[in-house]
Amino acid sequence: QVQLVESGGGLVQPGGSLRLSCAASGSIFRLNAMGWYRQAPGKERELVAQITPRHSTNYTNSVKDRFTISRDNAKRTVYLQMNSLKPEDTAVYYCNMYPPIGDYWGQGTQVTVSS
Repeated sequence: QVQLVESGGGLVQPGGSLRLSCAASGSIFRLNAMGWYRQAPGKERELVAQITPRHSTNYTNSVKDRFTISRDNAKRTVYLQMNSLKPEDTAVYYCNMYPPIGDYWGQGTQVTVSS
């Protein structure tokens, strides 16, 4: 069974930065593509960024050039560096495999961008 624990969220002003972390249990982490997802109030959960085991990345258009996804396979951790944050980035952020596995959704971490 894989467990994913997100951390690093918080309240930040527009233009600020945050770094999210997702720690994974289980030995299969390094074999799987990982993704960061987010769900804003009243909206569907969406994929924000994904990274393959060999570190190829892809981003949704709204975060390109602002967010960077990375992973440390030895630490079984995936990161999301978020810069130039905007109010519309406010959401609960989750990590999961890519494509996601329903049983692996964690609690997420809240990111609020507000002045």
